[in-house]
Amino acid sequence: MKFAYKFSNLLGAFYRHGNLCFSKDGNSVISPVGNRISVFDLKNNKSETLPVSTTKNISCLGISPDGNLAILIDEDGAAVLVSLVTRAVLHHHHFHSPVHSVSFSPDGKKFVITKENVALMYHAPGRNREFNAFALDKSYYGPFDETTCIDWTDDSKCFAVGSKDMTTWIFGAERWANLIYYSLGGHKDIIVGCFFEKDSLDMYTVSQEGTLCVWESDTELEGLRNGPKYSERKKMEEEKKKREEGEGNKDDDDVEEIIGEDGETRGDVIKGSTDTPKQVEGIKNVRYSQRSKHYFNKAGDFNKLTAAAFHKKTHILVTGFASGAFHLHELPEFDLIHSLSLLPLGFLWNTNSGLCFVTFTEHSSSVTNVAFTSSGFVVVSASLDGTVRAFDLHRYRNFRTMTSPRPAQFSSLAVDSSGELVCAGSQDSFEIFLWSMQTGRLLEVLSGHEGPVSNLCFSPVQSVLASVSWDKTVRLWDMLDSWETKETLRLTSDGLAVTYRPDGQELAVASLDGEITFWNPQTGGQAGSIAGRHDLQMGRKETEKITAKQSAKGKSFTSLCYSADGESILAGGQSKFVCIYNIKEHVLMKKFEISCNLSLDAMEEFLDRRKMTEFGSLSLVDEGTGDGDGVELSLPGVKRGDMSSRRFKPEIRVSSLCFSPTGRSWAAASTEGLLIYSLDASLVFDPYDLDMDVTPASIRQQVKKKEWASAILLSFRLNEMPLIREVLEAVPYDQITVVCSSLPDVYVDKLLNFVASTLEKSNHLQFYLSWAQCLLTLHGQKLKNRSGAVLPTVQQLLKSIQRHSDDLSKLCDWNIYNIRYAAALSKQRGMKRTAAESLSDEEEEEEEVAMDSGVRKFFSSA
Repeated sequence: MKFAYKFSNLLGAFYRHGNLCFSKDGNSVISPVGNRISVFDLKNNKSETLPVSTTKNISCLGISPDGNLAILIDEDGAAVLVSLVTRAVLHHHHFHSPVHSVSFSPDGKKFVITKENVALMYHAPGRNREFNAFALDKSYYGPFDETTCIDWTDDSKCFAVGSKDMTTWIFGAERWANLIYYSLGGHKDIIVGCFFEKDSLDMYTVSQEGTLCVWESDTELEGLRNGPKYSERKKMEEEKKKREEGEGNKDDDDVEEIIGEDGETRGDVIKGSTDTPKQVEGIKNVRYSQRSKHYFNKAGDFNKLTAAAFHKKTHILVTGFASGAFHLHELPEFDLIHSLSLLPLGFLWNTNSGLCFVTFTEHSSSVTNVAFTSSGFVVVSASLDGTVRAFDLHRYRNFRTMTSPRPAQFSSLAVDSSGELVCAGSQDSFEIFLWSMQTGRLLEVLSGHEGPVSNLCFSPVQSVLASVSWDKTVRLWDMLDSWETKETLRLTSDGLAVTYRPDGQELAVASLDGEITFWNPQTGGQAGSIAGRHDLQMGRKETEKITAKQSAKGKSFTSLCYSADGESILAGGQSKFVCIYNIKEHVLMKKFEISCNLSLDAMEEFLDRRKMTEFGSLSLVDEGTGDGDGVELSLPGVKRGDMSSRRFKPEIRVSSLCFSPTGRSWAAASTEGLLIYSLDASLVFDPYDLDMDVTPASIRQQVKKKEWASAILLSFRLNEMPLIREVLEAVPYDQITVVCSSLPDVYVDKLLNFVASTLEKSNHLQFYLSWAQCLLTLHGQKLKNRSGAVLPTVQQLLKSIQRHSDDLSKLCDWNIYNIRYAAALSKQRGMKRTAAESLSDEEEEEEEVAMDSGVRKFFSSA
């Protein structure tokens, strides 16, 4: 088995903070999720999380106008330059303090970031080949408090910066003589958004208390005049000073230069003040006047405005409030177009598209476990609200609700292979409840455990239920013989997780002492064990007073999952690592680090010495609690922190693991969301039975000779996916049956696996379906004899066929609807045309009668 699993996607990740950006074509939304970014394709209904990450949660991101580059900046000010084309990191930079916003200029030549009370303009990377991709151009000072937002004019001549000091500053991106800086007031709270009107210097500013100010400029963009260079400006000032003898101390220049230690110019500094900028002789400075002022909140109400966006072409302003409400206004008249309120939730995702496609909200408390039935059309969930619910994925409804005779909190769940039996374990009464899926009736209450039931699992080949408990036992219940205990397995510590091998011939159990033990369910004997506590590699929480090494003694695996072939097992728990072990050799094969986000707790083994004082860690100092900026200390046993606060640090952990039936991907439910890892065959060179004569040239030579079977065998020996696809698609359609019949058995499995994986994304449906049909028809009996090894391939083939069937069904239904609509429209137009023709015939008859009468009158008068 290959262990070249790579990060594939991230589903259900929490949005912490940061701005959203649209792609160049407007079809995709790019959003930060933790320390990663996700791209949501709105046109094709898909989402993808890029395989790049920052050290901490992303606070802001900027996309270049051409859509090729992205700048990601985390909470500490560490920036990453990412190529959205190659999905690779191009450059790292650190701004040494938190950055509030970043924005590219519309022409793509510059970008501006705001931090503290300064705006820094950089040359956009990619224009010139430089060692430092972030070259500072100018620094702009003016606000007295932290900056909050940025906006550019359409021609990239000027940009505006909002601040917490309730002012908005307008700066010239170039050396304009009549606009160096300008300050706008008029607000009583923090500036949330500032926006230029399309092709104009007119502005809109929005503040947190719900006020909109409309500003009008007396100068158009074309009216900006080029100013003298800084060296010429200084020379003019010196000459002016000489002419004006007797003048007192001269004020500081509005523009200065930053000189490095080596004497080289690093960038220009533009200092703003509340005073009017100095005016160049003969040129009138740009001035603003307040045109109007509007209020979002009604009299007596206060709803904090938290976000704002402006679409320049349509003049539509969108504002979001702390209550969850959204308003759409048309500017500059401030006409309300629409108001709505949204509440996002999650439950089920489509792994192909990466989007949530249905949400179930019937549970009134935390959902502790979910399971699919074997058909895949029913999902069952257990909750702490004391109910087990079954949901129909055809009609998207809760069609069955199962409860216990007395209130119980369900912490574990299992569904048998037939989908007829549902059982749930209780964490307070130590009992297991068994229901019928068809009737929803309670069939039996299984008693025997002396501690909370932590996990349940049905055998995939027999009607046997395995349950593990904190009482250090694993019990095997026979579902066919009065639901009695068939076997009891004794553990050395509290049991936390249990799972069956896909063939049902082995049982794996994770216990509190960090061990994974393997059992024979037929004889009840132990087959082996793995000591995995040292592989967890726990980190130290900020508020812990013991080292990570001591803390690791109380950690263990809480989730287990066999691979599709049963040769390996995945294990995860109270750690940022997921371990995959070889069962036969009992050795660690690979460790997957699911997150490197330092915004989560327990990520580092040692605490930062810069945060250590003589009294201990600064995290233990309860400073500022209650004023919105402090960190509240969590109670003992609390893992998630205060969910009502945006500043809490959840602890990193893996709560559940699951392999896909095909064995090509696996998923981990973690603190950051649902992470999916999949095999990337295109990056793995794994030749089979290779020798000197097997080369791409020799393979293509066999294709030219029309030796199809030989070419296919050689391509699989070289095992390069593009070459295999090239050879396979060169085979004529009428030769598929002949080629399939002449393949050796070892290459039948390889070809069927290739067809199943290629069919998922290929448009040659009939061609690859013909290959699959011939292989299954001619070699079906031999494949059945080794069904254990072929089962993942067959399941992947079924998945690919089902996906194409769903897509074609939707397309056919849409075409049928369009045809019916066109037919109805044609019929309606035909009826109108018939009515019009009959009406025109009547009008012609009336005209003929009128002409006849007119002719008679003429001759009679003559």
